[in-house]
Amino acid sequence: MAHAAQVGLQDATSPIMEELITFHDHALMIIFLICFLVLYALFLTLTTKLTNTNISDAQEMETVWTILPAIILVLIALPSLRILYMTDEVNDPSLTIKSIGHQWYWTYEYTDYGGLIFNSYMLPPLFLEPGGLRLLDVDNRVVLPIEAPIRMMITSQDVLHSWAVPTLGLKTDAIPGRLNQTTFTATRPGVYYGQCSEICGANHSFMPIVLELIPLKIFEMGPVFTL
Repeated sequence: MAHAAQVGLQDATSPIMEELITFHDHALMIIFLICFLVLYALFLTLTTKLTNTNISDAQEMETVWTILPAIILVLIALPSLRILYMTDEVNDPSLTIKSIGHQWYWTYEYTDYGGLIFNSYMLPPLFLEPGGLRLLDVDNRVVLPIEAPIRMMITSQDVLHSWAVPTLGLKTDAIPGRLNQTTFTATRPGVYYGQCSEICGANHSFMPIVLELIPLKIFEMGPVFTL
């Protein structure tokens, strides 16, 4: 999870998030180069005398500064579209979880395990255990296996919500009357936190999401579903 004064993104826990971080760094380097070039040109303009008037009517230069930005846009668009299509792929998921947003809590349903359904509420500060995270811990975590494709079916029962877990690169809107889906494959065990990312009312800040990712062998043993 994020920590105080963190500047970069959270560590990736899924292949999609690794791709997003790589694309972020790729785009950021292009932005740095453009900013450096523009600032360098401004510096030269302010500190030198322009004695060469040939640049006032130079079609070759105009052609270059028209084609160059187009090439830069293509270099940004291609990897962006690749990641966009990757996030929409659903390749034979091993497990399907349905998440329903309410004001202001989440309901989860393990559709492959006899319709196991439970609610997940934020823990009030008085009920937090030592080391617990204020506004992020919940009473019932979502327990999922690692290294297995998981499909999340996301909807809402009242207003717009958004189911988001940054470290997995997930953010999907929960819309009343519509069932959205997203997939992910976690690569390492741990406890990962997210929150509702759509302003949904007075208690919008109190809809945390907690995923507990464990090895598949432990997940299949069953006791993890004891709530």
